[in-house]
Amino acid sequence: MQKALGAIALAATLGVSAGTSAQEPAKPTVVFVHGAFADSSGWNGVISQLNRDGYSTIAAANPLRSLGGDAASVSAVLKSIPGEVVLVGHSYGGLLITEAANGNDNVKALVYVAGFIPEAGESAFTLSTKFPGSTLGDALQPVALANGGVDLYIQPAKFHAQFAADIPKDVAALMAATQRPVTQAALSELTTVATWKAVPAFTIYGSDDLNIPAAVQSFMADRAGVVKAVEIPGGSHALMISHPDEVAAIIQEAAIIEEVASAQ
Repeated sequence: MQKALGAIALAATLGVSAGTSAQEPAKPTVVFVHGAFADSSGWNGVISQLNRDGYSTIAAANPLRSLGGDAASVSAVLKSIPGEVVLVGHSYGGLLITEAANGNDNVKALVYVAGFIPEAGESAFTLSTKFPGSTLGDALQPVALANGGVDLYIQPAKFHAQFAADIPKDVAALMAATQRPVTQAALSELTTVATWKAVPAFTIYGSDDLNIPAAVQSFMADRAGVVKAVEIPGGSHALMISHPDEVAAIIQEAAIIEEVASAQ
């Protein structure tokens, strides 16, 4: 009896009931934002792994029409989610998560996957050409729109080498055929905030990325003072498809940091 009472007292001191363990903090929801020349299906391998590990996931729609409008669309999704969020962006999606996180205090970490990490006043075009190495300009195929704007695609014959050199050719061919265009205006529009100054940021990118060269990625990571930067040797721009395990791992690192913070 004395031992039982002692156990109950110890449990009370630790803030738990006798016979139960301390409640683990809830996992944050992981929200994904795809970039240009892609769609949400590119996250499938990463999402499957995170779902198996108990994470709730949402692949937000990205209209690819304007930076401000696209970011507002993602922001609306964030406002609908109760609890903490780890926000993940690929390529142009990196610009969007930086903008969309502003004013959404439930965003506890930003993860850039071969993504732009912009300072305020920068665009996808200015950042991608900051250092040599991007061959995207020569691979683009413009399509004039009725409203006077221009949609940009990657030429199908160049898609594999340009965007996804480290995945099978037949998979890249499907991606080329189903790619979603981005407007030229969206890639030229300037960012307004640098949310990574207030929110912990992580990045993972490939050494052989021909859209956003590794030199640009390294520069952005250093400037942002990211918590962790991972360079995948030989990795292409389609890193979430060719290396889903590594991408899922860095997302979980971001989530674990937030879980620990929540438990304190």
